Amino acid sequence: MKFIRVFCLVWLTCGIGGLPGATKATPVRPNVVLVLTDDMRADAMECAGHPWLKTPHIDRLAQEGVRFRNAFCTTSLCSPSRASILSGVYAHRHGVVNNFTEFPETLPSFPRRLQEQRYDTAYIGKWHMGENNDERRPGFNYFATHKGQGKYYDTEFNVDGQRQVLTGYYTHRVTDLAVDWLERPRQQPFLLMLGHKAPHSFYLPEPQYSNAFDRVSIPYPDTAFHLEEKPEWIKQRLDTWHGIYGPLFEWRKTFPDRRPEAVRDFAAMTRAYWGTILSIDDSVGRLYQTLRNLGQLDNTVFIFMGDNGLLNGEHGMVDKRTMHEPSIRIPLLVRYPPAFKPRVVEEMVLTLDIAPTVLELCQLPPIANIDGRSFQKLAQGKPAGWRKSWYYEYNYEVQFPYTPNVRGVRTDRWKYIHYPTGDGQADRHLAELYDLASDPMETRNLAADSRQSGQLKKLQKELHRLMQEAGGLPDKMPLDAGVKQELPDQKIR
Repeated sequence: MKFIRVFCLVWLTCGIGGLPGATKATPVRPNVVLVLTDDMRADAMECAGHPWLKTPHIDRLAQEGVRFRNAFCTTSLCSPSRASILSGVYAHRHGVVNNFTEFPETLPSFPRRLQEQRYDTAYIGKWHMGENNDERRPGFNYFATHKGQGKYYDTEFNVDGQRQVLTGYYTHRVTDLAVDWLERPRQQPFLLMLGHKAPHSFYLPEPQYSNAFDRVSIPYPDTAFHLEEKPEWIKQRLDTWHGIYGPLFEWRKTFPDRRPEAVRDFAAMTRAYWGTILSIDDSVGRLYQTLRNLGQLDNTVFIFMGDNGLLNGEHGMVDKRTMHEPSIRIPLLVRYPPAFKPRVVEEMVLTLDIAPTVLELCQLPPIANIDGRSFQKLAQGKPAGWRKSWYYEYNYEVQFPYTPNVRGVRTDRWKYIHYPTGDGQADRHLAELYDLASDPMETRNLAADSRQSGQLKKLQKELHRLMQEAGGLPDKMPLDAGVKQELPDQKIR
């Protein structure tokens, strides 16, 4: 057995990504490993400047690859964003506009394209498109997932057709499956997508990290107390499921609680959130070492990213969905030495760009008529012609009635957000306009400042242009029924 194991490792190393009969002249297609976290903030890594989180394995990817300092999702909600990552198109085009809709079976995706080109493909972990379906999805030879959100401990999985409870901590168990799958002998290049539950609520660190941040003092963000120029719906959200005075994903038992000392619940929640990320870092380290042991590390496009950001008290809010910076920013690191030297990229890249980039790096034809574009040249230090603006969309959810319909545009410097009602009538919520160069924390809403009326009109025109270009007009959305105080159904939290 030891001889067979060594032989397989040597064979894989020599036949790196090749097909049967490959020679030295045969183009080598890289493998792809994409690690997808859930609700991870862009600043929740030491390499991004976090003062407390130590993430050495994630940081190694940044040190040896490309870190995109300004990476964004185009809808800050799990299922729509995941569908955009796979397909390269906006939510209004792929149709997954909430957390309860399946990824369309006939929609082109980069995993399907890789599978068609004889890649061995696998998805392991949280899929999160179709709450009650744990069956294999198109584009993957191997599939291991579960229904709903999953649990941090002892989640029931459907592991490639066999339902079983994977006892133990979620992050480690999906990593076990991933490592086992990577170590299988194969003659073709591979795609592995690993979807973590962490750091999604309800945050539950494993025991070794449950007290890692006990000595860190965590106040509410200062922006939580400066809402004078904000739309009224943000103030209405303060006491709800998505507000800082609400239940904080059950970390606060009695609510609403506006007392200063209630910040202890917010601090406990934040410490737990950070703790789950330490386990993700361990997982990244195991994947990195496995690829190295197999001789596949430098022939693998290793992508680490989040599906969307997270508000952690900013502007008095928790959760995501809004177009404010903590909600739309995502971590994005790409390590692939044959194409990329270590660097930090400042230009704006989007979840829409993952699919075309992967296909270009794998030397495969692009998916036609998509909204994203490959950032291969950008990551090689060639920014000419790169985007200067993009737009954001989110649709009101009756299951989580704490955020209105959102449409907005972001440029290198400016951001304009408005909140359409969904019935064609005039917006009833105050719009938001920010000069991010002078106000990166979005504290001064300039929408009502007459001195900025020209800039406001310019951005409104740009939003219309971008939506029209992406087929987003006429703009279809649900009716905004207003911010509600009731808690969401226990089954979908």
